[in-house]
Amino acid sequence: MTLTVDTPALKDSPADGILSVECELTGRCQLECSHCCTLSGPKVSHGMMSLADWRNVVDDIAAVAVPAVQFIGGEPTLSPALVPLIGHALGRSLAVEVYSNLTHVRPALWAALDQTGVRVATSYYSDDPEQHDRITGGRGSHARTLANITEVLNRGIQLRVGLVDLGDGQRVAEAEAQLRSLGVQNIRVDKVRSVGRAAPDSTTIPSVNELCGRCFHERVAVSPDGDVYGCILSRHLRTGNVRTARLRDVLAGPQWADARSAVPKVTTNACPPNDGGDCSPASTPACNPKF
Repeated sequence: MTLTVDTPALKDSPADGILSVECELTGRCQLECSHCCTLSGPKVSHGMMSLADWRNVVDDIAAVAVPAVQFIGGEPTLSPALVPLIGHALGRSLAVEVYSNLTHVRPALWAALDQTGVRVATSYYSDDPEQHDRITGGRGSHARTLANITEVLNRGIQLRVGLVDLGDGQRVAEAEAQLRSLGVQNIRVDKVRSVGRAAPDSTTIPSVNELCGRCFHERVAVSPDGDVYGCILSRHLRTGNVRTARLRDVLAGPQWADARSAVPKVTTNACPPNDGGDCSPASTPACNPKF
């Protein structure tokens, strides 16, 4: 379907207070991280959203005066829509963050990431290659991610890294020290959240206590199939679908209002959670979008 975009006045925007939107371009990922909240993996589909659908979402993000968009997955580098969407978002004067596992970056993507207004975020788990690969479920993922972290730094692209502490002797402190020795300055650490593969079982509906209090209040997420919720952790709180309605209309609707009222808003100036595997992909943009 074709969606037209009107540009509302800021004071009339249904997205008042929203600072970033997470666009889950695909459910596919090379890795199968043990704590993944989206249940992504090599056999998961790209979803039902077309490039035209995603362009409409980006247009709506700009139209309702949200300043930043994040392209995430799954693994967004596996989506053929990523490079054109980066350009489309920049053309709408949006700040852009690409949240990737950095296991593989093709040349065309490096050219897109090198543009002014684009930043990169990634997850890292241990300075020990074997431990890192065991968490991600991908042999050799540590070496590839570390090499591309170095490449991001060498290119002068803004970078932030999330560390998720899964316990069980994970070398989180050593990983952070390693990253800082490489020159990574923006590093956040948080606990694993009981969502997705980290949930006790597949039928458990996550408690709002697993949420940081910024979803619905400061961020929005759109799934690979177009579902709209507060962040990738709160996918059980579906409020509409952008394949059948404008994002602006979803945010102005009663389902969004009900979900927003059900999630207690964070009351501190902190920016938790700050891990790289669940809510963190939006933590920095949502808390302080310095692009």
